[in-house]
Amino acid sequence: MALVTDIFTQNGWGVIEYQEEVVENVDFKPQLLGELGIFEPLYSRSSTIAIAAADKTLTLIPTSATGEAPQELIPKGARVKKFDASRLAKGSTVFAIEMAGVTALPFELQTKEVSEEITDRTAQILDDLELTWEHMRFGAIQGKVLDADGTTVLVNWFQEWGIAEPAEVNFALTTPGTDVRKKCRDVKRAMQKAAKGAWTPATRVAGLCGDDYFDALVNHPQIKETKLGTERAPMLEDIEGYSAIEIEGITFINYRGTDDESKIAIGTDKVRFFPVGKGFFKAGFAPANEFKPYLNQRAREYYGLILADTSGRDAWDRVELYSYPLMICTRPGTLLSGKKA
Repeated sequence: MALVTDIFTQNGWGVIEYQEEVVENVDFKPQLLGELGIFEPLYSRSSTIAIAAADKTLTLIPTSATGEAPQELIPKGARVKKFDASRLAKGSTVFAIEMAGVTALPFELQTKEVSEEITDRTAQILDDLELTWEHMRFGAIQGKVLDADGTTVLVNWFQEWGIAEPAEVNFALTTPGTDVRKKCRDVKRAMQKAAKGAWTPATRVAGLCGDDYFDALVNHPQIKETKLGTERAPMLEDIEGYSAIEIEGITFINYRGTDDESKIAIGTDKVRFFPVGKGFFKAGFAPANEFKPYLNQRAREYYGLILADTSGRDAWDRVELYSYPLMICTRPGTLLSGKKA
């Protein structure tokens, strides 16, 4: 058993310098909202991120280091609020007994086997972390960022800035005579007005649809007559899974959430509209100030640690990942919702 002890007493299975590579270089694939690129990253140097609002037009104020260019003047009378980033943390412990089966191999191969185990577990945690980010992005495009339980509100962007949540639009898709195109134009007009100067010619509108809503939309007589039912939005044509259709400048996406249809899901007869462009959403990240090596440094999206059993028994080593995100909607008045009927 001496070889197992040798592995675990070196904290990182004999390859301390390999620690960062194991923890940081595991790839993960973001889901749809991450792939759209609408959540511009903001890396803070403190645990809070300040946002200023003047006349309901919101401007982010990131922290900056000495010598960096100053931020633009905050308009007179602007309200400034500070928001704490959320703390996400998850870990996994590899016990020596779990790796006992590799002791018959040469020491170099034992080390490789253990590093592969920690890499696999890190990848699983990263998958969960990315799912959590997507869940927070999903909340931000609806104006309310929720915790993992799906009910606890972390940030209500409507409430924070005193903006009334727009009323749900009834698309009346079960009525053959409904002017669906007119309703789409009205949605886009309302969003443009709420966006004020942030709306540019490059800004697009996306609508995440539940299954019943999407089916009723593409099968509505007015839409079928225009032969748009097989069109795909160019900006989303490479996203596999469910399809999309563009109507009056709005890209309706039959959104595929989690397979359990609960963690991340659109109501089957609902649609959620949000702007696709620069300046409407931010993904703020705070540093891991709870650990001295990262105190007040520029934030990363996540941090990885490898910990050793310091009890003297050398029975385990552990990998932990931390992230401190704040998913931000800068103009919640642009977020509209709709229903099938």
